[in-house]
Amino acid sequence: MSETRRIMIKVAYDGRAYHGWQAQEGQVTVESELNRALGELLKEGICVSGASRTDAGVHARGNLAVFDTHARIPAEKVAAAMNTKLPEDIAVLESYEVAADFHPRHCSSIKTYEYKILNTPVRDPIKNRYMHWTYVPMDAERMKEAAQYLVGEHDFTSFCSVHAQTDTRVRTIYSLDVSRLGDEISIVVSGSGFLYNMVRIIAGTLMEAGRGHIEPAAVREILEAKNRHLAGPTAPPNGLCLLGIKLTGENI
Repeated sequence: MSETRRIMIKVAYDGRAYHGWQAQEGQVTVESELNRALGELLKEGICVSGASRTDAGVHARGNLAVFDTHARIPAEKVAAAMNTKLPEDIAVLESYEVAADFHPRHCSSIKTYEYKILNTPVRDPIKNRYMHWTYVPMDAERMKEAAQYLVGEHDFTSFCSVHAQTDTRVRTIYSLDVSRLGDEISIVVSGSGFLYNMVRIIAGTLMEAGRGHIEPAAVREILEAKNRHLAGPTAPPNGLCLLGIKLTGENI
């Protein structure tokens, strides 16, 4: 038998048809589709392990995952071969061999997400697939002002689901930008890592500021209170996309 190799893949997907990333019994997920495709391709039982476990309905342009295999197929050819066996809404963009003990979740990284909002009087059936639509007028400048209170290292208890299971709720946001182009508002956030539903709760809270329901400075008070009930609603998943994960190469 050939020696075991570890291969990393970069994956893009439209999350609408999937019950999130992580494999779950009785559910179709991105991970389960990748495992199925690899099993058919390599004739082995394969279990990929992802760097980010996106929620149901959330999209990605650059999630990372690793898997181990005894197959002798060149690592750089795995991507194209997998794509012949994957559904049209999942694509492997790259594949390459990494060290046997390497895992993207055990390496410090910068994750970048984008949340997109369509702010028009009438919904757009096409754009609605990848943007959250709201007819209520939004002030992107107020949202941008509110966002700056979240940059830096903080306890984000107010901005994560009460069901989050983690030893600490301290995270670092490196940048959080809000911009508007025509009827579209973009929230782009980069950080060391994110708690369960954290980006969607941040988006929901910034939208509250954009609607005028809260003052931008209130975001600092919400953050300091460490109380989920004070933050805005969890924004719908269709507007969220994992843009990419930049590995720094430092082990955690």
